Amino acid sequence: MEAVCNQNFNNSDMESSYGIVEKQFFHIKDENFTLQCGEKLEYITIAYETFGTLNKKKNNAILVFHALTGDSHAAGFYKDSDEKPGWWNIVIGPGKAIDTDKYFVICSNILGGCMGSTGPSSTLPDKTTHYNMKFPVITVTDMVRCQKRLMDHLNIKQLLSTIGGSLGGMQAMEWSVRYPDMVKSVIPLATTMKHSALSIAFNEVARHAIKSDPKWNNGNYNDESKPDTGLSVARMIGHITYLSDESMREKFGRKLQNKKDISFTFDSQFQVESYLKYQGEKFVERFDANSFLYITKATDYFDLEMQYGNGSSVKAFSKAKAKFLVVSYSSDWLYPTYESKAIVKALKKNRLDVSFCEIESTLGHDAFLLYDNRLNKMLKGFLSSVYNGIKNEI
Repeated sequence: MEAVCNQNFNNSDMESSYGIVEKQFFHIKDENFTLQCGEKLEYITIAYETFGTLNKKKNNAILVFHALTGDSHAAGFYKDSDEKPGWWNIVIGPGKAIDTDKYFVICSNILGGCMGSTGPSSTLPDKTTHYNMKFPVITVTDMVRCQKRLMDHLNIKQLLSTIGGSLGGMQAMEWSVRYPDMVKSVIPLATTMKHSALSIAFNEVARHAIKSDPKWNNGNYNDESKPDTGLSVARMIGHITYLSDESMREKFGRKLQNKKDISFTFDSQFQVESYLKYQGEKFVERFDANSFLYITKATDYFDLEMQYGNGSSVKAFSKAKAKFLVVSYSSDWLYPTYESKAIVKALKKNRLDVSFCEIESTLGHDAFLLYDNRLNKMLKGFLSSVYNGIKNEI
């Protein structure tokens, strides 16, 4: 299936939330756990959440991956909390696209994160101080290997699907080639097989903003004195790439924030300036600057073609066995549609079962995180098809 889907939103289709969820923690203690960079991490904690129930055959498990600044809280609410629901609450839940009445969904915070999983803000095993920049350089492969340990802990030997957008899509594809016998289907959304020079450039400028903040102090900052200015600017840079020319024009244009006339000063006067400043200020309240450095580097190092195919995208997927649904967005200029089409082409040359859809949207890269009835219908239909094909297997 290959299609271009027209824009047609229907917010009335949004069902109720999943409900109350609880963050859980899985601990890896392995003195021989060697990362791709060659260094070892003897103690690793992975924060994760689950939604739905694992059936008796244990064949209804779906592993969902978050994007760059996400976490394990993909759906539902925490008890006694007034925080917003999980970042994909519009997709995961009873009767929704990823139906928790039918599937058992797992989402973990990635290695290197700052939302419960081990990362640079974690304390060293001797409890004396934080890792900070002593934390080893990590890759998407390292993240996936930790997730595999979590699946072993949960006694899950088969995944109905691996699903994710952006960095999450990279992990979803990595699973398909690293553990091909375990993955039945893969849904990579708004993603790529390797970062382009443009993506690397934006990440480097964002990292430079953090490292140029005097309070970064070579990564040795504390809660009382953090590089908030640098991290805020980094977020502002990143957020621009998540939007699109169309969405920014429609939402902001050249509207002024609080004044009728331009005052010819260097104050933030345009609405788009105020919006970006707000996004940056909110971000520093929940994210760690060093984690941002490590995770963006991991995305830059990601190269499925080179790691698994010696430079060939076709060879990279030669061991994959899963059924694929690849989705891109017409206004995504961070990971343009041609990058998704390259994935589809490589999969087809391996004679894999592949469906592809470019969704017409003005919302840019972040569109996969926003409610869209078209995506929901595709996810629901695709997952049902895969599940119906395997539910009678022994």
